[in-house]
Amino acid sequence: MTRVATRFQGVIPPVVTPRTLEGAIDVPSLENVVKHLLDGGVDGLFVLGSSGEVSHMTNSERDTVLTTIAGVNAGQVPLVVGACEQTTNRVIEEAKRVVALGADALVITSQYYAVSNAQENATHFRSIHAAVDTPIFAYDVPVRTHFKLPTDLLVQLGAEGVIAGVKDSSGDDVSFRQLLLAAKDIPNFDIFTGHEVVVDGALLGGAQGVVPGLGNVDPRGYKNLYEAAVAGDWTKAAAEQNRLADVFEIVYTPRPGRLSGNAAGLGAFKTALVLMGVIKTNVMSAPMLALDDAETAAVKVILERTGLI
Repeated sequence: MTRVATRFQGVIPPVVTPRTLEGAIDVPSLENVVKHLLDGGVDGLFVLGSSGEVSHMTNSERDTVLTTIAGVNAGQVPLVVGACEQTTNRVIEEAKRVVALGADALVITSQYYAVSNAQENATHFRSIHAAVDTPIFAYDVPVRTHFKLPTDLLVQLGAEGVIAGVKDSSGDDVSFRQLLLAAKDIPNFDIFTGHEVVVDGALLGGAQGVVPGLGNVDPRGYKNLYEAAVAGDWTKAAAEQNRLADVFEIVYTPRPGRLSGNAAGLGAFKTALVLMGVIKTNVMSAPMLALDDAETAAVKVILERTGLI
């Protein structure tokens, strides 16, 4: 952690989206999630991301989620908001909409559904930057976009000032480390890992912070890890990371094959929040299924073991 950070640093969890038994956005529970995260000492909130089930939301639901979070946050920490659409003009339209609703920065993927290459995606990011006067983070998430953003493209866009940084959810720790090395001399360029269980290594390598889905469950744990890293206490950071890796076992509680990988991970986070008394239900966005009673009991065992309930 040697580079100078901007206002975007530290622990920025991707906020989950609670739903009622009927499937509507559960606004009171969402407010509780935001309070839980702020009480946990987070440094920002990532709104309308994968962990928020953004791809399953209508525009009206996206508006409700963002305005609710912005209202509870009331400017306490930056709101980093996903403008997730398939192609450039749709992203620009969505980006302008979320900025008007309170976004302090944007998180943008490569094009998806459309089949494209590195050159087209360079134009994609440059066009969005030209249209919206708000910091842009490139969101590298090939499991969803089916395109891995090349390191040289990210570095080039960073050097040009087109993007303010990268949110890396590629799961490719080799390319992540290569990105940290290649971008180390770019000023005010902030790189975040979305990998919950190797955060200590990412911070040691020079990352500015973490965007952990598990941070919804244990924001204070990730904040403690980050503060230990900033202080150079890597033994303490590793110990906290080990505990969080144990908490992460909740994502493996669903019976194999019963749920999609998306529903299993996000459903485990929601189920934990129900058990912790933060939200009312673990209902998922349709057509995803929720964890059942047996799977919930298994999550409870892990939360008890790790001191969260």
